[in-house]
Amino acid sequence: MGVRRADGSVEQVRVGTAVRAGDGFRLTLGELSIGGTAEAAPVRRAAPAAGSEAGGGGAGGMVFPPYGRSKGQPVAGASAQDLEFYASGCRRSLADPAKSRWHDKERVLLAAIEAEMARQRGGGGFDDDAPPPRSDDDMPF
Repeated sequence: MGVRRADGSVEQVRVGTAVRAGDGFRLTLGELSIGGTAEAAPVRRAAPAAGSEAGGGGAGGMVFPPYGRSKGQPVAGASAQDLEFYASGCRRSLADPAKSRWHDKERVLLAAIEAEMARQRGGGGFDDDAPPPRSDDDMPF
């Protein structure tokens, strides 16, 4: 998202993370605030595109970090035990203010892990072909 500064320059600001989910995407929005003064954020380069060479395997190219038994392996298709292990590591890092330097990266990884967990559980996603939920208007009287 482009944000215009007082000096007229435009800064690109990340407001969330999109993870491929079937034919579409699951968007996880970050912490947002309207009004007030925002803290200055460091300028970041864009992350590699999903499926790019730098990204690695499936699930939008996300791979596990270089620790644990599945280091460097794709998030897509990982065992539930591995997904929980790495999700727990992400949550620990996100809870530690001393590791704020890596929080953006951890949020992206956690979103990919949670999307894979939801995919393996069989959903949680929106199905465009599903009929709308029943309401009181559908009841035969």
